[in-house]
Amino acid sequence: MSVRKTRPEVHHVVIVGGGFGGLYAALALGKAPVRVTVVDRENHHLFQPLLYQVATGGLALEDITSPLRSVLARQKNTRVLQAEVTGVDPRSRTVLLKDGGSIRYDTLIVAAGAVDRYFGNRHWAQAAPGMKTGWDALDLRDRIFRAFEEAEWSRDDDERRRLMTFAIIGGGPTGVELAGAVAELAHHTLPRDFRNIRTSDSRIHLLEAGPRLLAAFPEHLSREAERSLEALGVTVHTGAVVEDVRAGGLTFRQGGDLHDIAAETIIWAAGVKASPLAEAIARATGAEVDLQGRIVVAPDLSVPGWPEILVIGDMAHFAHGSGAPLPGIAPVAIQQARYAARLIRARLEGRVLPVFRYRDRGMMAVIGRHRAIVNTPALRFAGPLAWFAWLFLHVMYLVEFENRIVVLVQWAWNYFTRRRGGRLILRMKGRERTGSPATAEPAEDEDRAVPAR
Repeated sequence: MSVRKTRPEVHHVVIVGGGFGGLYAALALGKAPVRVTVVDRENHHLFQPLLYQVATGGLALEDITSPLRSVLARQKNTRVLQAEVTGVDPRSRTVLLKDGGSIRYDTLIVAAGAVDRYFGNRHWAQAAPGMKTGWDALDLRDRIFRAFEEAEWSRDDDERRRLMTFAIIGGGPTGVELAGAVAELAHHTLPRDFRNIRTSDSRIHLLEAGPRLLAAFPEHLSREAERSLEALGVTVHTGAVVEDVRAGGLTFRQGGDLHDIAAETIIWAAGVKASPLAEAIARATGAEVDLQGRIVVAPDLSVPGWPEILVIGDMAHFAHGSGAPLPGIAPVAIQQARYAARLIRARLEGRVLPVFRYRDRGMMAVIGRHRAIVNTPALRFAGPLAWFAWLFLHVMYLVEFENRIVVLVQWAWNYFTRRRGGRLILRMKGRERTGSPATAEPAEDEDRAVPAR
């Protein structure tokens, strides 16, 4: 009598999040002897660094998104599930889903991204929305273009000024890029489109609580960015601490004085915190979290005491060998994702992998047409060359070849004509979208949950 041998169970890697960290981890495991399950609340990968271009009509949302199933279709060991992860049971090695289901894992990679951080003032979100999802960008696009439409109708000079005043809170890369894009829109793209208003009369305010913009960059590049914004017509307020945000305006403190800005459109770009999933994992594992809600990880990106749980990207507080936590930018997430994949392979082969080391290749920010700054370990420069470098790098980071071609063509059109093709208003003021994530009930937490990234 023969005994039938059972095949050993294939190591199962569950990846939470389809952003840079999650997607690149899945791609790196494509030929590994493992089963891979990618779980995300959305069915697509979103190129977040270009969301501001969607919000200002430069690109369509479809130009910077890629269906996860399409990107991973050739990987026979990988499946994609659209679901929302709410927690983890580390003892049974299961991921808990919002619908009550669960998925068992052998190794878990958590890359659920970040949400907007309002520093205890979550009620400001309705008047000053952030920009973390595609729906956020579409909502901001509606607000920006609707402000000009309402100004065209208005016969009251004060009301027109308020409608054509834009306030962006936060002087990091997102705030700087948004301010520059809105200024170019008002001063160069829209002037010929309206008859009763001069869009070039628009006022764009950028508020930063710190002493200078782009604090992560060298001071001379920060000053160059400020000069470039002012040349575009942006009023920069540094040392400006926002005290109150409300529909139609805000109040900020600068020095010892309070100032008011009457603005129809207020955009929040002042800070982020880790996805609420980080807190749930910390409770389940006893892990430490920092002030931004990030999990303090071990040198190999694992949760201390739980080597089978790896946390990467915006959710990870990694300060080993660097003295300060790594920033929440795409290159960090991508390098950590590839390291996590190598670590899993090494463990399966019985090898020991050296700890994670980040290779800093620099940062860049775009201000406007022919205006950008680049900061690398070898070079620091600004101007047209930096702008072209920014364009090239962002095109290359797009996941699918089709997106690269579409974005290149759209940018070329915008460059030569100064026109923006995505200037659609998808809803009237006061009318909510139906059947979309925009109508989802806000989370009880101070910062609402967003799709895993």
